[in-house]
Amino acid sequence: MLIKEFIGRFEVSSSGRIVNITSGQSLSQMNAEIAYAMTKGAIETLTKTIYSELAMEGVTINAVNPGPNDTGWMDDELKQKLIDRFPMGRVGLPSDTANLVTFLCSEEGGWITGQVIHSEGGFIR
Repeated sequence: MLIKEFIGRFEVSSSGRIVNITSGQSLSQMNAEIAYAMTKGAIETLTKTIYSELAMEGVTINAVNPGPNDTGWMDDELKQKLIDRFPMGRVGLPSDTANLVTFLCSEEGGWITGQVIHSEGGFIR
């Protein structure tokens, strides 16, 4: 509904960006989080389905999967369990996701649309 409202108010003469946040490949591992996993799967499907219609309006749409990202909810025990699964030796940070979203919203990111980008620091499942 938000995307529909955005497009309804959007001036075609300019360029617009929509960036959704998803959970990517981890969806199959979320047995206890069925509703959450379904909504994230829907975000990916929406992104891949409507990009061509939005492109005609001058709008790009992409989704970013930040992977396990410490936004303040991870305790030290969980971080230690996950750290070996990150080849870069650390868990993701909000700034990692923000940097990618900033790029996708920039002029330089204007040719990228309809993609789900997995920005997980090489997270090993």
